[in-house]
Amino acid sequence: MMKRDEMLKAFVRQRKDEIVVAVYMAAQELTHIAPNDLNYTFIGAMGQGSSHALGLALGRPDKKIVVFDGDGSLLMNLGSLVTIANQAPKNYVHCLCENGCYETNGSVPIPRVGQIRFAELAKTAGYKKTYEIADLGEWERELPNIIEDEGPVFVTLKVEPGETYPENFPRLYNVEYREKFRQTLAKS
Repeated sequence: MMKRDEMLKAFVRQRKDEIVVAVYMAAQELTHIAPNDLNYTFIGAMGQGSSHALGLALGRPDKKIVVFDGDGSLLMNLGSLVTIANQAPKNYVHCLCENGCYETNGSVPIPRVGQIRFAELAKTAGYKKTYEIADLGEWERELPNIIEDEGPVFVTLKVEPGETYPENFPRLYNVEYREKFRQTLAKS
């Protein structure tokens, strides 16, 4: 099992110009680890990360879209897997941070914790390629392939909390950052 922040740091080291959609704890951590005007971070819409990322993928087929979703969050919108697979965006990478709980809401266990194979759900829904990764070294080795694979791609990342980062809700809801994101998209 990987520390989520270490997994994100490994991604950032290999990041080029991908648009990154991050929700809940990954969003909080990403704002500290690697501020970037192409980070689309939010909370408060549990289950909507995959759908927001789909909209970006369809709207910007010239850019790779990487979403860092949560297992509890995805459970709120499992139908998005079928919708994403049906739309088949070639530029879509769906990374699921599986920790077995609704961490943001007090670490309440998700239903059927440890028994759900999210990559299998994605494969059955029609994702072109799926991965299950629990080791940081494997994540670092596979990441170039994952980014280059034709999407939609689904990656289950077995994670646990790492370092504690201060929550910054005003940053996640700040209109100024949303406007910077829009302006950066318009330029690129």
